[in-house]
Amino acid sequence: MSTTVGTQEKSKRMANLLATKPLNLLMEEARETGEHSLKRTLGVFQLTALGVGAIIGAGIFVMVGLGAHYAGPGLSLSFVLSGLGCAFAGLCYAEFAAMIPLAGSAYTYAYATLGELLAWIIGWDLTLEYAMGASTVSSGWSNHFVELLNIFHLKMPLWLAYDYWTALKTAENIVARQMVSAANPSLGITTQAFLDKVTAIISVQSPELLQRAHDLLGAPHIFGMEIGFNLPAFLIALVITTILVVGIKESARFNATIVVVKVSVVLFVIGLGSHYISRANWGMDWHSYAPHGMSGIWQGAAYIFFAYIGFDAVSTTAQEAKNPQRDLPIGMIASLAICTVLYIAVAGVLTGMVHWQQINIEAPVAAAFLDLGLTTAANIITLGALAGLTSVMLVMLLGQTRVLYSMANDGLLPRKFFAAIHPKFRTPWKNTILVGSLAAVVGSVTPIDQLGKMVNIGTLLAFVIVSVAVMVLRRTNPSQPRPFRTPWVPLIPILGVVANGYMMINLGLWNWIRLIGWLAIGLVVYFTYSRKHSRVQALEAGRQPEV
Repeated sequence: MSTTVGTQEKSKRMANLLATKPLNLLMEEARETGEHSLKRTLGVFQLTALGVGAIIGAGIFVMVGLGAHYAGPGLSLSFVLSGLGCAFAGLCYAEFAAMIPLAGSAYTYAYATLGELLAWIIGWDLTLEYAMGASTVSSGWSNHFVELLNIFHLKMPLWLAYDYWTALKTAENIVARQMVSAANPSLGITTQAFLDKVTAIISVQSPELLQRAHDLLGAPHIFGMEIGFNLPAFLIALVITTILVVGIKESARFNATIVVVKVSVVLFVIGLGSHYISRANWGMDWHSYAPHGMSGIWQGAAYIFFAYIGFDAVSTTAQEAKNPQRDLPIGMIASLAICTVLYIAVAGVLTGMVHWQQINIEAPVAAAFLDLGLTTAANIITLGALAGLTSVMLVMLLGQTRVLYSMANDGLLPRKFFAAIHPKFRTPWKNTILVGSLAAVVGSVTPIDQLGKMVNIGTLLAFVIVSVAVMVLRRTNPSQPRPFRTPWVPLIPILGVVANGYMMINLGLWNWIRLIGWLAIGLVVYFTYSRKHSRVQALEAGRQPEV
């Protein structure tokens, strides 16, 4: 008898973990108005601009270089494949966004279809995507800001321009460049790979030169340790946080202005660069077009996927859209289509201007114009990259705060803090300040390469889950009104799972280990706090949910 009771209790606990949030409750929340709800001010133009603002940034100005070294001139095809993976997921997002017009994006969709535990996992995963993404972009913004200062012959102390490790590496590279130039002036500008080798030799075999690097760094000491603090990254994150607290309408207007600037710069790159294309750089046959074959094309697609991250953030603004059922699908699909066309054009121009083996990895687009002596054009591109990163950061932080707002409304996070709405601005101001402050601190003290490693895999996981969720809800609730329907179900969702899952596999073992570690921390939070305060769990148990 006791065994039977124990089995029943285990089954009940498992059922509770998989409890879904009723669609009627979701629709009731979507219709809420008043001082405790978000303000509906966004139209289709603002939503599309948010999508373009989230997508065009570091990817188009930086990641194309890395992608080209895998895909060669076939980089344009890599963008097509990566874009298709996003398109399959985007069509699934659009169905949910129109059907369940609530903040929370994939978290909310998973809650309605796959159950609370999986919803928590995807919400925690989105925190990884948006928060780490915003910190990564703030650090990248700082790098371009330092380059902008260099145009005007202004210099910041290295320890204030970068985190400590990046600042020290920069100082070591400067010393290495000086040493190489003194030994053989005819070498001129050296590659980063060569400088890294020289730097390694300096740090191991030449304490005197290493001390020169520390002297050049000029960092102050706290408790006997050198420090580095990326001041531009810290300040820009705080500025963006302030804009988001003031209001969604003001944030959208600021974003739209920035989007016009950076799209103009992208069109400038395509227009001017097309005059310097050499068809020979594209290759005369398949082998020269795709030097590493289709595997190289797919690897390129996996790495440049970072260029597409952010379009899903449009769905987090569902409770601030005037007509979400119509405008959200348009905004998401239109922004993805616009950016894919621009990406393919830029990739074609870049690989036509420069042989793929000579494309600069750190600043591929600007370097291509500098190599041709077009200094003014390169400076304009630097300004465009700066604008691009600004709007990406805004949308990343916006998406993060709306996901936390939804999770708090469901009781999975403290509601009085994370779902608190400012009486005047009608924004989740407390959680915005917290998220922005954390992004500012993390971005100012952590190397950008470490920040960016986990972003891609977290986003791809969200895309896979949303694709699965569409198929699940079509079976469990086929009669629910769907203002937008994903076409060709289950083919499109299955293609979304396969394409995005395959790109996840191409990201390597360490990214998987980091992802699993992050999700393990999230499960500890869920079982120690969230499950006990869940509104859905309270309703399942016949209790009154906490307010």
